[in-house]
Amino acid sequence: MVRPHRFQPNPQTRADNRFQQPVPPSATLGLQARLEFDAAVDRLREAGVAVHVFDEPSAPEAPPTPDAVFPNNWFSTHADGRVVLYPMAAPNRRLERRADILAFLGRHYQLRQLLDLSPLERQGLHLEGTGALVLDHVQRLAYMGRSGRAHEAALQRFCALMRYRPHAFDTADAQGVPVYHSNVLMHVGTAYAAAGLALLPKDAERRRLRARLQSGGRQLIELGAEQVLAFAGNALELATPRGPLLALSGTALDALDARQKKVFAGLGLRLLPLAVPTLEQAGGSVRCMLAGVHLPARPARALAAWPQALDAQ
Repeated sequence: MVRPHRFQPNPQTRADNRFQQPVPPSATLGLQARLEFDAAVDRLREAGVAVHVFDEPSAPEAPPTPDAVFPNNWFSTHADGRVVLYPMAAPNRRLERRADILAFLGRHYQLRQLLDLSPLERQGLHLEGTGALVLDHVQRLAYMGRSGRAHEAALQRFCALMRYRPHAFDTADAQGVPVYHSNVLMHVGTAYAAAGLALLPKDAERRRLRARLQSGGRQLIELGAEQVLAFAGNALELATPRGPLLALSGTALDALDARQKKVFAGLGLRLLPLAVPTLEQAGGSVRCMLAGVHLPARPARALAAWPQALDAQ
């Protein structure tokens, strides 16, 4: 997780992010964002989640990265020891890629390979990490709603390198605009999948996604369009010594109905709501704040070549 220091709704992403709110930047906004972030970290740790926290660079000479609090878009980690860097649409979001975070992972986890897809930016092809992708690590499926931040050619490249099967589909909100990221529409857990199928305008794609989500024996929880707008799709199952929990925002929890909450309870999932209303004004929520670590742990050993390679880009 990355603690924000210059947080504000990003003007470079406003055009296609209908979840983002037009809020003028202010010192109060940044302070409230940090307070929400720190409280969320405390809640996660108290619940048994191991959290690594990095600070957004705040020196005056550092370029602004208003979305730095959402690190899941620029990299992902995988159980086979690989890390993937992704092509980002907004120029100021490309500045979020950080050598120090990669070096930390190299010191504490087993890293076999760095796959850098960011050069696809030069071709205008984007795939914004586990925002654009919702990954089923068990069935090796990569779900992606097509948008200006999620191109099918980039998805095919990811799947070929990582040996996932692609599952792409179109989405549209009430105004006919594609949902900017798949992870606000849906999430996939160990025993369930939750998805806003109503936002898939094509009947055939809706039926196909429903069948695919249920094919592995998972219970499907369908989310309504209003629940998606309240970030009910933007959640992440996390492992803890006390069993799995579902991290989501307080906004998202309030949007779930009693039947849906009962389904989660029946699956043995603790619901852990985090209060992040200020951060949600930027158009993302709890899942966007969490860059999951799937790498196996190992004795400390840095991969020194990685920071230099990243800085050279």
